[in-house]
Amino acid sequence: MKVLLALLVLGTLAAGAAGWWAWRSLDQPGPAAAAVVVEIPAGASLSRIARRLEDAGVIEHALLFEWYGRASGQAGKVRAGEYRFPAHGTAREAMARLVSGEVVLHALTIVEGWNFRQLRAALAGHEAIALQLAEVPDAELMARLGKPGMHPEGWFLPETYRFPRGTTELELLRMAHAAMERALAETWAARADDLPLESPYEALVLASIIEKETGLADERREIAGVFARRLERGMRLQTDPTVIYGLGPEFDGDLRRADLRADTPYNTYTRHGLPPTPIAMPGRGALAAAVNPADGKALYFVATGRPDGSHYFSTTLEEHNRAVARYLATLRERRNSK
Repeated sequence: MKVLLALLVLGTLAAGAAGWWAWRSLDQPGPAAAAVVVEIPAGASLSRIARRLEDAGVIEHALLFEWYGRASGQAGKVRAGEYRFPAHGTAREAMARLVSGEVVLHALTIVEGWNFRQLRAALAGHEAIALQLAEVPDAELMARLGKPGMHPEGWFLPETYRFPRGTTELELLRMAHAAMERALAETWAARADDLPLESPYEALVLASIIEKETGLADERREIAGVFARRLERGMRLQTDPTVIYGLGPEFDGDLRRADLRADTPYNTYTRHGLPPTPIAMPGRGALAAAVNPADGKALYFVATGRPDGSHYFSTTLEEHNRAVARYLATLRERRNSK
């Protein structure tokens, strides 16, 4: 009887010691010497997750991690996704991270002035985006966005979007489109009086031209003013970016006089008014400029040829022609110096 009692006592002490060791081990630093990213598949069992974490060096004992998850009632709360675990993190911290669902977020930046073709290429080239519609034509893609018949150009707001791995291109486009709809509505509500634009869409079209004409924030409203005055007077906009857009992917980077005379729906040298659609994706600055053009008398502008990308603004055609001549001379001088 005494022997049995002694064995029971020893067994109890051993179990207590094992439990104490296990509990302390949950708070011991893990083996990873640097941060580790581990993807947890949807539907993975806790034992599979524990083995994956052990293999990655996040935890030291997979069985202990699995026991802790079940004993604490957290086994069923683990969320799938991609997680970043800090160097020498504890097993308890690893479990808390998996339960929190704080997954790694990737980023895609839609650049101001991109066209829709460039956006689709960026989506297709992003390693964290799940491609489902790579071969789907633009028209069908817009239909899947719930916008059948809408031309896609200009309708996606240039910003940086963050998302978990496995997000589809359709989900990202839906985010960017909703952001543009909100930005355009806010911009249109704050428009100036007597604006020569009849709808938010016309503001979007004009903003896209402004976006392509200048990269300088302090020039946007001035360029918008030139276009607004031209529209008010019935003058053609005569802006090169619209012509280039109308030429399509075949444009080789060299705009020729023949291109300016070749009539397309986007040639603002041959046609009055705005082109039928935006020609790029305008940012918030270009949107704001389109509906709040600067006052003034300038009807023309041309690049100065300086490295800052600035423009010279003219009120008369004669003054503009002199500015063009200076610009061409600057280009010749630059070519000769090379």
